[in-house]
Amino acid sequence: MASSSTLPPQRSSAVISDDCDIASRLNASAEAAMGNAELAARWATRRVDDERPAAPASPKKYDVFINHRGVDTKHNVARLLYDRLEHLSGGQVRSFLDNKSMRPGDRLHESINEGIRQCRVAVAIFSPRYFDSDFCLHELANIVESRKLLIPIFYGIKPSELILPQEVVDSQTFMPRDIDRFRFALKEAKYTVGLTHDPAKDDLADLVLTAANAVMERIQETEQRVPQRQMILSRL
Repeated sequence: MASSSTLPPQRSSAVISDDCDIASRLNASAEAAMGNAELAARWATRRVDDERPAAPASPKKYDVFINHRGVDTKHNVARLLYDRLEHLSGGQVRSFLDNKSMRPGDRLHESINEGIRQCRVAVAIFSPRYFDSDFCLHELANIVESRKLLIPIFYGIKPSELILPQEVVDSQTFMPRDIDRFRFALKEAKYTVGLTHDPAKDDLADLVLTAANAVMERIQETEQRVPQRQMILSRL
């Protein structure tokens, strides 16, 4: 029969707190006896909380993911929509916008995929150079495959133009499976009701306001569905 090892009893947080207080007082007395008044004062006023490591920061949670081609829209509609959503919600709605949501050292693919996974609403801003970006196409495919609620914005481009360019198809960069994913995602976006904007003649402020209101309405709808679903489940 194997002998069981005896584990030392766990010390409570109150005991640890008392030990820290005693240690601080002893250090203060020792420094005072040696004539180090300044160090003695520091030990005397040291708090138990100072001995404890800081709690890790809670992970960010995102409600909206903004898929866009930076060279076309980062400094106009994408950034303005980000700011407008934050203003409308009083900071309660968090949007993922790459240059606003990622820090040096973050892994690109992991951060983007997590932003898509968390979001309740995704906004895809299609623009003339959208198809030049591998990231745009992969993000859109992930959004559609994750069955996220998608709001398309056609910025200087028509829904009928959401066709994967032949140079992308012929490129050696993507696997055949990727091409199929991109085509399917673009088709889904093409047949989803969205907002159209002609930069040459339309008012950008109107587009941003309309888009932000549409996003907020959809978020409110998702919040209302949760209690209803919980009520249905409780009746089962």
